[in-house]
Amino acid sequence: MFTGIIQKTSKVANIKSNKNRMLLEVINNLGKIKLGESISVNGVCSTVKGSNKNISFEYMPETLKLSNMSLLKKNDLVNLERSMKFGDRLDGHIVLGHIDTTGKIISIKREGNSNVFEIKIDKKFRKFLVYKGSIALEGISLTTTKVSTSSFVVKILPYTLKNTNLKSKQKGDTVNLEFDILAKYVSR
Repeated sequence: MFTGIIQKTSKVANIKSNKNRMLLEVINNLGKIKLGESISVNGVCSTVKGSNKNISFEYMPETLKLSNMSLLKKNDLVNLERSMKFGDRLDGHIVLGHIDTTGKIISIKREGNSNVFEIKIDKKFRKFLVYKGSIALEGISLTTTKVSTSSFVVKILPYTLKNTNLKSKQKGDTVNLEFDILAKYVSR
């Protein structure tokens, strides 16, 4: 379980993939990592397969189908968050690292000191979004400020922009989305 508060960004060091799996290595700037540890990479709960100068992860077809992981390239910036420990503060919201789908950035605009991202989603996911509700975008705990039939808006503070991979995102980019677990249970 994660909070959606990104601890570090890192660069993709290496990728090997085919239609059945993907091996991803990111530069290790998290310090000492244990094999089997869970780390959120762009919101995807990822199990550490190896650790040294780089941290390596392996992804299965289901993850590649639902997320943007297969679109990563060498030197891309990724968000990293270590899993919560019992007793940690929950500064964001409950994020499981189970990507529901991807969205497409349809606009990025400036508004005062924030950047306003509008994200297009499939209409079937609209039921999980509410005004001022929680969403994890690329693993980042954010608040929706507008919800329409096929899109939603989040406003990004300068600190969040500077310290996440959102600083490298552009109109047309695909982003990972995890809807609030409480919204999914209420809908169920």
